[in-house]
Amino acid sequence: MRGPHNIIRLIRTGATLERTGAMKVVLDAFDAGPLLRITFRTLAWPFRWLGYRGDLSMPPAPRALTALGPAYIKFGQILSTRPDVVGDDLAVQLRVLQDKLPPFSMREAKAEIQRELGQPFDALFSSFSEPVAAASLAQVHKAHLSDTGEAVAVKILRPGIERAFRTDIDAFFFAARAIEVLSPSSRRLRPMEVITHFEGVVMGELDLRLESSAAAEFAKNTDGDTGFQVPSIRWHLSSRRVMTLDWAEGTNIGVNLALDAAGHDRRVLATRVLQLFLNHALRDGYFHGDMHQGNLKVAANGDIIAYDFGIMGRIDEYTRRVYAEILFGFIRKDYQRVAEVHFEAGYVPANRDVDEFARALRAVGEPIFGMDASRISMARLLNYLFEVTERFGMETRTELILLQRTMVVVEGVARSLDPHMNIWQVAKPVVEDYIKESIGPKALMRDLVKTARILSRFGPQLPQYAEETLIRFNNPPPPPKPQRPLTPLAWMFLGGAIVGAAVWIGTLL
Repeated sequence: MRGPHNIIRLIRTGATLERTGAMKVVLDAFDAGPLLRITFRTLAWPFRWLGYRGDLSMPPAPRALTALGPAYIKFGQILSTRPDVVGDDLAVQLRVLQDKLPPFSMREAKAEIQRELGQPFDALFSSFSEPVAAASLAQVHKAHLSDTGEAVAVKILRPGIERAFRTDIDAFFFAARAIEVLSPSSRRLRPMEVITHFEGVVMGELDLRLESSAAAEFAKNTDGDTGFQVPSIRWHLSSRRVMTLDWAEGTNIGVNLALDAAGHDRRVLATRVLQLFLNHALRDGYFHGDMHQGNLKVAANGDIIAYDFGIMGRIDEYTRRVYAEILFGFIRKDYQRVAEVHFEAGYVPANRDVDEFARALRAVGEPIFGMDASRISMARLLNYLFEVTERFGMETRTELILLQRTMVVVEGVARSLDPHMNIWQVAKPVVEDYIKESIGPKALMRDLVKTARILSRFGPQLPQYAEETLIRFNNPPPPPKPQRPLTPLAWMFLGGAIVGAAVWIGTLL
């Protein structure tokens, strides 16, 4: 329940943030007002001794979140994808969160497999290794099938992780609501929306059937992509808490010395990884949302292998066209067209001046294009673009934030392979091909056919729908009665009650 009992958990959280020095970092990132700062630090400071020390070698925010446990680590990882919420500096810090935790025992892992799959463990696997990776939600083992001897990867959720996450998420919601109440200025950052987004991501990752489905869809979409592999799901050995897929043997794409020793051309790999991502995002509208080095390998034949499909991004067809036109406009330095696309898509309010917006975009693009190839950055362009659109009143769009964050990660992977890569030259053919296919006579005919099919399905309902719409338009509902907000005295009473409860709990502890 999202109630005051969450104060106990939040006191331990606040104490850890205060003890590690992360409290100031977080409050600065969220641009917290004086009332929120005073309230949080007043509640946390007397209980600093209850906080965890954490790893002293880490920056304050990652240190605190790592010490607080899996839910907080995962929350930090999600926030690292939202620089629009926490700022660029903190987002960078949160990306260094170590995704390694102490594994749970082999006995628990085997018991979980037997319970989930409903068969004796020995009848399923002839060998089963110690964990090869242990993350905040699950751990992975390498195994061999008893019937065929084939190597597979078995991912198992941590015992009791669902209940632990639910408890912490309830506390997060309670804290977000308190932040909105105590700091009205923070509402522009939509704390409740951020926690809701986090809840949706985590709850999806806690059902491995959904990750298995995502992997299968991704594999189907990319089946014809040269130089790319997605391990196959073993559905008969997968369930809600266990996922089994083919073992991916290869070299970690982040270890350049190993890639060179294996004879791989890193320039080819850099081009491939960037073009593959753009193809998945533009062509399919379904892309891997966590394409960092830890989730990519290079097979002996040079194919890039992707795994870990807990975070996937989806973009509708219209947004893909808008995104492609924006990129293509920058590639051609047609800033007027880039500005017009933003207005046509409704990203920028219609009451703003399109010519002024185009001039602002030119100020973003020209300095970047003036750099040498090794410094040209699509990620930097997207960051600047979001800054400009924010000044012109563009509202945050979650799907574009994930796309931006993934673009930053993918570009980082490509740069680590080939520091002198010209991002625009690599991206240009992919974007041009998509523009030719999606914007032109062929695309227009496809759109008309699709529209005709939709109208044919819903045609009999259109007259009734039009009639009901006109009736509602001509008979608008009465405006809602304004609700009287709580007085400042009531909020002071609430704050006093929280502080009193905290002090009482401290005496009990």
